[in-house]
Amino acid sequence: MADFSPQSPSGEPEEGGGPVKSFLEHLEDFRWLLIKTGSALLVCLIVCLYAVPEIVAVLKWPLSRAALVRVNTERKAMVCFGTNTVATLDLATNQIGGLNLGTNWFTVLHVEPVQVGSNIFLSLQVEKDPPTSTLLQSATDLVYFDPAAPFFSSMVLAFYGGILMASPIIFFFLAQFILPALKVREKKYVLRAAFIGVGLFLAGVAFCYFFVLARALKFAVWWAVWMGVKVPEWRAETYFSFVTKFLLGMGLGFELPVVLLALVKIGVLDYKKLTALRRYMIVINLVLGALLTTPEPFTQVVMAVVLQVLFELSVWIAWYWEWRDRKGALQAGDSA
Repeated sequence: MADFSPQSPSGEPEEGGGPVKSFLEHLEDFRWLLIKTGSALLVCLIVCLYAVPEIVAVLKWPLSRAALVRVNTERKAMVCFGTNTVATLDLATNQIGGLNLGTNWFTVLHVEPVQVGSNIFLSLQVEKDPPTSTLLQSATDLVYFDPAAPFFSSMVLAFYGGILMASPIIFFFLAQFILPALKVREKKYVLRAAFIGVGLFLAGVAFCYFFVLARALKFAVWWAVWMGVKVPEWRAETYFSFVTKFLLGMGLGFELPVVLLALVKIGVLDYKKLTALRRYMIVINLVLGALLTTPEPFTQVVMAVVLQVLFELSVWIAWYWEWRDRKGALQAGDSA
């Protein structure tokens, strides 16, 4: 009897593929996949709903770090009365009347009551080199203006947090559903692409969270001040939406090498075609920067630059693959 089993590129039968199932059996497996992934997401959503204060603290961290970023010749003075912050002043110089605030760009003015006899006076002390913890207190505040906004905002944050928390479990269930249908060689490429893709996504989120986000928030405040509008407060739900979309957009943008190199592997693209696309990718990356981030120029430019760097990395990897294949083919011809 003829052997019709799948063949690998070397001509040997390739194992894998899993048992052959009928359409109804696949439909039943898919139904259980939806049940298991939905249950995992629901449980993680409930857990994250209880952990909303911790999620808010994580999302507010870049906002507090934005207070440490100085733009141009910015000068600030924070007025404190006891343990309360009265106001944060934007100054043009280091002088307030005859009071010298020193050379530091951020100072703290402590107003304290002093009793002299039967009279009470207010004394003013200048702290010219305040600690970083004091500077963090000058960050823009988040407020709600709608009575229902805190509840809906908590549900949205719990939903996003639940997806993130449940993603490893969901990927495991998806792997159980998809991998049995793949051949050994296909499994190797899929698993490799999955690991690299997850790593790049996490790298994009980390790059955005620790490096870009605080500077983007500071740029947004500077832009508003340049327009002549002060920004003492932001709507909390708008800020949370801004941060989560920006983090997800940057993470998805870092998946560009996976997409390009997958197209190279299946033969749609090669090194020569990628090189010819370079001038078009500059425009495409600017468009992707606008789509994957918020409508604010600093984040869009940063995203476009990062995407262009990742594209160049993909081009050089494609060149290396072609060089390696040519070298292997020459060695095989010499040995023959």
